[in-house]
Amino acid sequence: LGEVASPLIEAKNVAVTFSGAGNMFSAAEKKLAVKGVSLAVRPGEVVAVVGGSGSGKTTLGRAMLGLLPLSGGEVLFRNRTMTGADKTTARDYRLSCQLVFQDPYSSLDPRQKIADIVAEPLRHGPALSRAEKAERVRDMLHEVGLAGLGERYPHALSGGQRQRVAIARAVIRNPAFVVADEPVSALDMTIQKQVLDLFRKLQEDHGFACMFISHDLGAVSRVADRVVVMQNGLIVEEGSVGAVLDNPQHAYTRALIEATPTLGIAA
Repeated sequence: LGEVASPLIEAKNVAVTFSGAGNMFSAAEKKLAVKGVSLAVRPGEVVAVVGGSGSGKTTLGRAMLGLLPLSGGEVLFRNRTMTGADKTTARDYRLSCQLVFQDPYSSLDPRQKIADIVAEPLRHGPALSRAEKAERVRDMLHEVGLAGLGERYPHALSGGQRQRVAIARAVIRNPAFVVADEPVSALDMTIQKQVLDLFRKLQEDHGFACMFISHDLGAVSRVADRVVVMQNGLIVEEGSVGAVLDNPQHAYTRALIEATPTLGIAA
């Protein structure tokens, strides 16, 4: 394959601190949610970040998107630091990144039609005519299996269909980097498989790099190229999907695998 591509996005010794709840007798305690983590995602690569609740995986993903302030380290996008970046660089970074939320219902505006929700990201970036936007939305809805549903509202769709809307909204601008935060955890098993297969096909067709955040190693085995395991704000293991799932080295990774009865989903 030749040379290994340089990272599209990279966290270098990233730390994120949250303030706890204080009271009248004591100051709020600060919690270090991510503790000096380094992680690189290359163009077109799907890196799964897995771990239980409180492991820091979602916090890391949001920090890499610039949605949370860093208390240490830096995030580089296309080899340029985003700390103190000029407006043009920061805008390119924001427009090149998208987030797919965990809950497809609460992340969609119930007052908007599906076509308008999917079209929302097209307001930013290159100017398109109304007809061009409408065509782009129609094509995107067809691509995610929702052709003809643009005039409906979110409440009229199933959970799986709503998550397809959320994915379409994230992909329509052809982003370079997508963070998918537990995108199928709210769906039943049959729908999970369909949405995961769709997500992998879109990733292959559009070529975006992805951080796929999950606690479900069965889901990870369907979509990821590489796995990073987090525990208590630190990376405890990483490697190719096959290496980590077939021969886990860390006790926490083994515990996650044992707790995933659906690991056979990849078959």
